[in-house]
Amino acid sequence: MRQFNEEEKKLVTQVLPAVAQELRGAMTNIYIAAGRLAPVEVRERDETVDRNAAILAQSFYRMNRMVSNLSEAAELASDTLFATRENDDIVGLARSVCERAESLFEDEGVTLCFESDSMSTIILMDAVRIERLLLNLLSNALKFTPKGGMVTVRLRKTERGVRLSVSDTGCGIPAGELETVFERFLDGDPFRIPPRSLGLGLAICRRIAQGHGGSIVVESREDEGTCFTVFLPNRRDDIAIVRQPRTEYHGGFNQTVLELSDALGVNAFLCRMMD
Repeated sequence: MRQFNEEEKKLVTQVLPAVAQELRGAMTNIYIAAGRLAPVEVRERDETVDRNAAILAQSFYRMNRMVSNLSEAAELASDTLFATRENDDIVGLARSVCERAESLFEDEGVTLCFESDSMSTIILMDAVRIERLLLNLLSNALKFTPKGGMVTVRLRKTERGVRLSVSDTGCGIPAGELETVFERFLDGDPFRIPPRSLGLGLAICRRIAQGHGGSIVVESREDEGTCFTVFLPNRRDDIAIVRQPRTEYHGGFNQTVLELSDALGVNAFLCRMMD
């Protein structure tokens, strides 16, 4: 676990969440106003209006994702295990995420594959956070994989736990950046902004893995691709829980599109695609 100095701790626990709170209020007003200017019935009739509205929606979703990451930044300074964990099927969760994301990948010209050595694996986990971790990794993979490439999600069960990996055939990460890839937002250079993001997503992924008592590592070669592997321990709660179907509310936004928005083109936000 990265040890934060006092200045960094203040940044992630106070400054970034406060910025997120201010942005969220303004963004809500923008979203409401945009819906009034370009209502669905008008977008369905007019392709020009629909495309212009899609450009606005694309930017809004990307900003919303950024604000969500800023809101979660306070957790980066914690090293405790998450309290809200239940017995749940990680194979089913990962398969569901991939099924929802598959058509979005296809639209970008990238193939998404899912592989698992078991039909079901029950572990103690926070399903909402694990889903967010996986979507973050998928977003990174899609962002840096060219058309015609492939992204593969693999699940492997071991005696000690589960290995969840997301590999791509993209551009890879320079060797000199691998050691700091999970903390690029604190790389000490205020003028170096990570490409197409603030660099918080991978830091949050690492915190989610560690909050489950696990870990995350990366392997990469330039021009060959990257593989992120998450290890989650094989733990269960002694109390059996019959889990109801997930009904998490995301404020009316498509959570899969939201988490992948940094990597999606404007076509993904056209009216027919957002239904």
